[in-house]
Amino acid sequence: MKLTVFAATGGIGRLIVEQAVAAGHSVTAVVRNPAKVTADVTVVRADLSQADPEVIASAVTGADAVLSGLGAVGKADTGVATRGTQAMVDAMEATGVRRLVVVSAAPIGTVASPGNPRPPRHDPGEGFVMRNVLTPMVKAVLRRHYADLATMEDLIRASSLDWTIVRPPQLTDKPLTGRYRTAYGQNLRGGSKISRADVAHLMLDVLDQPAAVRAVMGVAY
Repeated sequence: MKLTVFAATGGIGRLIVEQAVAAGHSVTAVVRNPAKVTADVTVVRADLSQADPEVIASAVTGADAVLSGLGAVGKADTGVATRGTQAMVDAMEATGVRRLVVVSAAPIGTVASPGNPRPPRHDPGEGFVMRNVLTPMVKAVLRRHYADLATMEDLIRASSLDWTIVRPPQLTDKPLTGRYRTAYGQNLRGGSKISRADVAHLMLDVLDQPAAVRAVMGVAY
């Protein structure tokens, strides 16, 4: 397949690129700093916080699918998921590319947003400790980051694209296992961690899964 990967040098994006190349896919990597790209791929330089529509359109034109590891890595990046994803969606709709897979975060189903002003108080897949201790604590610390991701999800759901939103819990840098649990529309009970490598693996795997189109997927060990 011909794939375009945004945030391709980030924690998850870099692993998507590595795994996609190893699987024989043709990859275009969209990055702010091309010097960080070490894989044998086509590189497009773009700052998604100040997206150039023509550059983004050139990056996705002809792609079979677009994958995004975009997300804020600090306070200065807050809002980049919404702005960058809007640029991706606009470019995909303008060029006729339909398949989009993005990474979000496990708590987002309970985060209010303009498109979902009254979300459920708890995720149906969460156990007692996650529901009453861990999720509230993490949401308080990452409030602005999660608000950005929730708005990002709004605009994806409102698009005409064939999207999949992957919501992992706490991310680790442990190696790829290919062994993890998934669930549609909810988190995984008892699932508090997942490696970035396994999230990347799932994001590539769902490209061939019709059931994953226009679906939210929880993933965890």
